[in-house]
Amino acid sequence: MTSETGGRVHLRPITAGDRDAFVAAARASAELHHPWVWAPTTPEGFAEYLARFDQVTAVGFVVCLGGTGAMAGFVSISRIERGSYQKGVLGYGAFVPHQGRGHMTEGVGLAVRHGFGRLGLHRLEADIQPGNAASLRLAEKVGLRREGFSPGLIRIDGVWRDHERWAITNGMVY
Repeated sequence: MTSETGGRVHLRPITAGDRDAFVAAARASAELHHPWVWAPTTPEGFAEYLARFDQVTAVGFVVCLGGTGAMAGFVSISRIERGSYQKGVLGYGAFVPHQGRGHMTEGVGLAVRHGFGRLGLHRLEADIQPGNAASLRLAEKVGLRREGFSPGLIRIDGVWRDHERWAITNGMVY
Protein backbone atom coordinates (compact mmCIF):
# COMPACT_ATOMS: atom_id res chain seq x y z
CA MET A 1 0.00 0.00 0.00
CA THR A 2 1.34 3.40 -0.92
CA SER A 3 0.91 6.90 0.44
CA GLU A 4 -1.40 9.61 -0.91
CA THR A 5 -0.19 13.21 -0.89
CA GLY A 6 -2.22 16.40 -0.72
CA GLY A 7 -1.34 20.05 -0.32
CA ARG A 8 -0.81 20.19 3.45
CA VAL A 9 -1.00 16.57 4.55
CA HIS A 10 -0.18 13.11 3.35
CA LEU A 11 -1.88 9.83 4.08
CA ARG A 12 0.30 6.83 4.80
CA PRO A 13 -0.44 3.30 5.94
CA ILE A 14 -0.46 2.86 9.70
CA THR A 15 2.32 0.58 10.97
CA ALA A 16 3.45 -1.04 14.21
CA GLY A 17 6.11 1.68 14.42
CA ASP A 18 3.34 4.24 14.94
CA ARG A 19 2.25 2.65 18.22
CA ASP A 20 3.77 5.00 20.78
CA ALA A 21 2.96 8.25 18.95
CA PHE A 22 -0.55 7.06 18.04
CA VAL A 23 -1.38 5.92 21.58
CA ALA A 24 -0.07 9.18 23.05
CA ALA A 25 -2.10 11.23 20.54
CA ALA A 26 -5.22 9.14 21.18
CA ARG A 27 -4.85 9.60 24.95
CA ALA A 28 -4.45 13.36 24.54
CA SER A 29 -7.54 13.36 22.28
CA ALA A 30 -9.81 11.10 24.35
CA GLU A 31 -12.10 13.95 25.36
CA LEU A 32 -12.36 15.14 21.75
CA HIS A 33 -13.27 11.63 20.54
CA HIS A 34 -15.83 10.74 23.22
CA PRO A 35 -18.55 9.63 22.50
CA TRP A 36 -18.10 9.89 18.74
CA VAL A 37 -15.24 7.56 17.87
CA TRP A 38 -12.93 5.05 19.52
CA ALA A 39 -9.15 5.20 19.18
CA PRO A 40 -6.74 2.89 21.03
CA THR A 41 -5.16 4.44 24.12
CA THR A 42 -3.04 1.45 25.18
CA PRO A 43 -0.34 -0.56 23.41
CA GLU A 44 -2.60 -3.64 23.58
CA GLY A 45 -5.51 -1.72 22.10
CA PHE A 46 -3.26 -0.43 19.34
CA ALA A 47 -2.12 -3.99 18.49
CA GLU A 48 -5.78 -5.06 18.19
CA TYR A 49 -6.58 -1.97 16.09
CA LEU A 50 -3.63 -2.59 13.76
CA ALA A 51 -4.57 -6.26 13.35
CA ARG A 52 -7.91 -5.19 11.81
CA PHE A 53 -6.13 -3.87 8.73
CA ASP A 54 -5.66 -7.02 6.68
CA GLN A 55 -5.39 -5.03 3.40
CA VAL A 56 -8.33 -7.03 2.02
CA THR A 57 -11.36 -6.15 4.14
CA ALA A 58 -9.84 -3.10 5.85
CA VAL A 59 -7.04 -0.58 5.40
CA GLY A 60 -5.81 1.97 7.91
CA PHE A 61 -3.92 5.23 7.56
CA VAL A 62 -2.49 8.07 9.58
CA VAL A 63 -2.92 11.63 8.37
CA CYS A 64 0.44 13.37 8.69
CA LEU A 65 1.35 17.04 8.36
CA GLY A 66 3.42 17.72 5.28
CA GLY A 67 6.13 19.76 6.96
CA THR A 68 6.73 17.88 10.20
CA GLY A 69 5.19 14.45 9.65
CA ALA A 70 3.25 14.87 12.91
CA MET A 71 0.06 12.79 13.12
CA ALA A 72 -3.00 14.98 12.68
CA GLY A 73 -5.40 12.03 12.81
CA PHE A 74 -6.37 8.67 11.39
CA VAL A 75 -8.61 7.30 8.64
CA SER A 76 -9.73 3.79 7.81
CA ILE A 77 -11.72 2.08 5.12
CA SER A 78 -13.24 -1.03 6.64
CA ARG A 79 -15.94 -3.59 5.89
CA ILE A 80 -14.71 -3.64 2.29
CA GLU A 81 -17.03 -5.74 0.16
CA ARG A 82 -16.22 -6.88 -3.34
CA GLY A 83 -18.45 -8.49 -5.96
CA SER A 84 -21.61 -6.56 -6.74
CA TYR A 85 -21.06 -4.01 -3.95
CA GLN A 86 -17.48 -2.72 -4.33
CA LYS A 87 -17.91 -0.60 -1.20
CA GLY A 88 -16.28 0.26 2.10
CA VAL A 89 -16.98 2.21 5.27
CA LEU A 90 -14.97 5.30 6.24
CA GLY A 91 -13.92 5.92 9.82
CA TYR A 92 -11.85 8.88 10.95
CA GLY A 93 -10.74 10.99 13.87
CA ALA A 94 -8.55 14.04 14.47
CA PHE A 95 -5.84 14.35 17.09
CA VAL A 96 -5.47 17.34 19.42
CA PRO A 97 -4.22 20.01 18.63
CA HIS A 98 -4.84 19.53 14.90
CA GLN A 99 -8.66 19.44 14.94
CA GLY A 100 -10.59 22.17 13.18
CA ARG A 101 -7.75 23.17 10.85
CA GLY A 102 -8.82 21.34 7.71
CA HIS A 103 -6.14 18.65 7.97
CA MET A 104 -8.68 15.87 8.40
CA THR A 105 -10.87 17.16 5.58
CA GLU A 106 -7.86 16.90 3.29
CA GLY A 107 -6.83 13.52 4.76
CA VAL A 108 -10.30 11.98 4.40
CA GLY A 109 -10.43 13.36 0.86
CA LEU A 110 -7.18 11.52 0.14
CA ALA A 111 -8.68 8.33 1.62
CA VAL A 112 -11.72 8.71 -0.65
CA ARG A 113 -9.37 9.13 -3.64
CA HIS A 114 -7.45 6.03 -2.50
CA GLY A 115 -10.67 4.03 -2.13
CA PHE A 116 -11.91 4.91 -5.59
CA GLY A 117 -8.48 4.77 -7.23
CA ARG A 118 -6.14 2.15 -5.82
CA LEU A 119 -8.84 0.02 -4.17
CA GLY A 120 -11.21 0.27 -7.13
CA LEU A 121 -14.28 0.77 -4.93
CA HIS A 122 -17.53 2.21 -6.26
CA ARG A 123 -19.02 3.47 -2.98
CA LEU A 124 -17.79 4.73 0.39
CA GLU A 125 -20.11 5.16 3.36
CA ALA A 126 -19.85 6.85 6.77
CA ASP A 127 -22.13 6.46 9.79
CA ILE A 128 -22.13 9.65 11.88
CA GLN A 129 -23.91 10.50 15.11
CA PRO A 130 -26.29 13.46 14.59
CA GLY A 131 -24.62 15.49 17.36
CA ASN A 132 -21.14 15.19 15.86
CA ALA A 133 -21.23 18.51 14.00
CA ALA A 134 -17.51 18.47 13.08
CA SER A 135 -17.77 15.04 11.45
CA LEU A 136 -20.95 15.96 9.61
CA ARG A 137 -19.27 19.11 8.20
CA LEU A 138 -16.23 17.06 7.16
CA ALA A 139 -18.39 14.47 5.37
CA GLU A 140 -20.18 17.19 3.46
CA LYS A 141 -16.92 18.97 2.55
CA VAL A 142 -15.44 15.83 1.01
CA GLY A 143 -18.55 15.24 -1.08
CA LEU A 144 -20.57 12.69 0.87
CA ARG A 145 -24.35 13.11 0.82
CA ARG A 146 -26.79 12.32 3.61
CA GLU A 147 -28.82 9.27 2.69
CA GLY A 148 -30.77 8.52 5.82
CA PHE A 149 -31.13 8.10 9.55
CA SER A 150 -30.80 4.88 11.53
CA PRO A 151 -32.00 4.80 15.16
CA GLY A 152 -29.82 2.71 17.47
CA LEU A 153 -27.41 1.73 14.68
CA ILE A 154 -24.09 1.33 16.52
CA ARG A 155 -23.32 0.42 20.12
CA ILE A 156 -20.81 2.86 21.61
CA ASP A 157 -19.87 2.84 25.30
CA GLY A 158 -22.64 0.33 25.95
CA VAL A 159 -25.35 2.54 24.40
CA TRP A 160 -27.07 1.96 21.05
CA ARG A 161 -26.64 5.31 19.33
CA ASP A 162 -28.51 6.87 16.42
CA HIS A 163 -26.52 7.62 13.27
CA GLU A 164 -26.94 9.46 10.02
CA ARG A 165 -25.85 7.48 6.97
CA TRP A 166 -23.67 9.36 4.50
CA ALA A 167 -22.14 8.09 1.25
CA ILE A 168 -20.30 8.98 -1.92
CA THR A 169 -19.91 7.04 -5.17
CA ASN A 170 -16.97 7.33 -7.52
CA GLY A 171 -19.14 8.99 -10.17
CA MET A 172 -20.16 11.86 -7.86
CA VAL A 173 -16.93 13.85 -7.82
CA TYR A 174 -14.00 11.62 -8.72
